[in-house]
Amino acid sequence: MKKILIIADGILAKHFLERVMAYRDSNNHYSVITYHKKTIPEISKPENFTFFNFDPTSFAKLSIILRQEFFQIMVLVSKRIDALGTYENIRRLNSKVQVVLLDRWGVDFEDENLVLINSREVLASRFTDYLFDMPIIAHNVGLGVGEIMEIQVPIGSSYVYRHIASIQQRKWRIVALYRNNALILARPTLMIQPNDVLLTIGDPNVLNNVFKSVKQDIGRFPSPFGSNIYTVLDMKSMSHEEIESILSDSLIMHEKINSKKLYIKIINPTLNELYDKLRDTQDKTVIVNVDYKNQDLSDFLIADIANFDIGLFVTNLSYFNAKRELLYSSKIPILKIGKWGFDKLKVGAILASDSKEIEKDSSVILDCCTQLDLEVSLYHYNPDTLSQKSSLVEHFENLSKLFGKEVEVIQSSEKNPLLQLQKREDLLHFVPFHHKVIESQFSALFSTDLERLSYRLERSYQLFIPTEA
Repeated sequence: MKKILIIADGILAKHFLERVMAYRDSNNHYSVITYHKKTIPEISKPENFTFFNFDPTSFAKLSIILRQEFFQIMVLVSKRIDALGTYENIRRLNSKVQVVLLDRWGVDFEDENLVLINSREVLASRFTDYLFDMPIIAHNVGLGVGEIMEIQVPIGSSYVYRHIASIQQRKWRIVALYRNNALILARPTLMIQPNDVLLTIGDPNVLNNVFKSVKQDIGRFPSPFGSNIYTVLDMKSMSHEEIESILSDSLIMHEKINSKKLYIKIINPTLNELYDKLRDTQDKTVIVNVDYKNQDLSDFLIADIANFDIGLFVTNLSYFNAKRELLYSSKIPILKIGKWGFDKLKVGAILASDSKEIEKDSSVILDCCTQLDLEVSLYHYNPDTLSQKSSLVEHFENLSKLFGKEVEVIQSSEKNPLLQLQKREDLLHFVPFHHKVIESQFSALFSTDLERLSYRLERSYQLFIPTEA
């Protein structure tokens, strides 16, 4: 969360505040200083806004506010003397903070941390766009409703060190990127580096979600799929031991990863000691819901995922096998608990026969292993060729530096790693959740596809990560 200070006065400042306050998805905290209360828009005030009413040219008053460390200060005032006085006060108090100042008068300062927005040039440029046979500058291309967007990729983004081909782009495209002040046209093998600026085109609503996803820091799983964990305890079809195992592992996951809440849904309830224990589990971040109406997962799963912002579903092997089609359609990660106990997990195992698919999931996998404090082992099995070794190893080496997590890479073209891993009790097996995973096990008997053969490790803990959103 970044702290931003806005010093505002006048009708233009009021319109600016309206737009900033209307954007509800921001994680920033805004402090707003105004001369007059009429500058503040008459709309509901978001929780991430704090308002002050005083003259910012008063050094003594401004110094109290600037005791905080601000990431950025924006100055939009009506009078030149107020703009200059406010700027000078800011620089007396902080010489390094970035200041963005609306310039209506043609002021000039030698300050590398000052951005001047000349209102006359902006308006003239916008009008020039409507003249016949005149070039249109990039920020005014298109409909101007957000279908063209530049996105800077921060160091901690899950998009860093990924090839463009590994990023699913539905209703949007990365057409180019800027690196070191140079334009690079997109190609499938191009790897995104920290601080690259992506030039994207697509549906405005989709691009807004892409923007949030790119800006997401590491250590956020189950985000970007959702914020919360969810499990269903069916007291009719599950034994007491199964329910207690699912409950215990769900609570451990909730404690270890960056989830906001754990939702426990009880269906087909039976009044007994176990029921009382489940009800007593509830606290501020563990929500227990007893459903007396719906009797099957298909009655409510998709609606609950949307309503409760679910990013991870926890269940056991028998329930996973019984509901695999429905769970696949949910498009969220599924943690299928194993037989050995969560406390035995030491290694996150990645079995890759398709480097493109595993690269799509790689950031989520390393994020999860980092939070769970698991070692990471990549088993790359390709009985035909090892030609993809360099790109896959390069990708994981780069990601390991980003996450500060050592990745052991085991290459093989002869021995299927499933054979040596079946008896290990310390594995969390990561599986790309293709539709082929839920197809008949009989048809997979003669396959060399590791995803189709994932059932061979069904006694282990497995995290199924959707390949399509």
